Amino acid sequence: MGAVFIWDETSTGARRVLTGRTGGVSRGPWAGLNLGLHVEDDEADVRENRRRLAAAVDRPLVYMEQCHGAEVAVVDGVPDVAPRCDALVTTSADLALAVLVADCVPVLLADPTGVVAAVHAGRPGLLAGVVPNAVAAMRDLGARELDAVVGPSVCGRCYEVPAAMRDLAADVEPVSATVSWTGTPAIDVAAGVVAQLRALDVAITWVPGCTREREDLYSYRGSGTTGRFAGVVARAS
Repeated sequence: MGAVFIWDETSTGARRVLTGRTGGVSRGPWAGLNLGLHVEDDEADVRENRRRLAAAVDRPLVYMEQCHGAEVAVVDGVPDVAPRCDALVTTSADLALAVLVADCVPVLLADPTGVVAAVHAGRPGLLAGVVPNAVAAMRDLGARELDAVVGPSVCGRCYEVPAAMRDLAADVEPVSATVSWTGTPAIDVAAGVVAQLRALDVAITWVPGCTREREDLYSYRGSGTTGRFAGVVARAS
């Protein structure tokens, strides 16, 4: 199983992994380690990819039914049905939490007390406040010294949008308003997410790279039909 970036045994006592396309069995436009079951890839291939990822992190993975909202689910085991939410939080050392992306921002949060969270932050989630909601849920469980790994996503120069859509994002986080490579209105979702984290006194490691510009990551904007890579977080022990 390939991984683009790994943070292991950090100061917060968490393990965090960002996967790429290498190390999987998917074929065609999903070629590689596609982890998304909802993208018309062969289900058996996706299940094998997920099995390989779970083996690599050495614990069961909890996925979400992501819906571009701001709901947070606190889990202490693997549910029978993936919770419909965009942030997962746990204190269990026996689980790993996964967020799937192909342009949206994966946010992996941890705290020395053993609280961890995986957050799916797209443009709607940024506007709805999924990141602040996840941080609040972690602090309700005792987290006090949070840090975050913010993974690769589509950059502002590659995320062209109508002017009205950019204005809505700017109303929430002004730094997210930008322009594309051709000077048209655009949104930098990751910049907005980082601004929200900083306002909440969360320490940040921001991973460079644009999903649309990198061949080793999936990009919906770049390819349309494509897979999903993952951000994974778990307590180190």
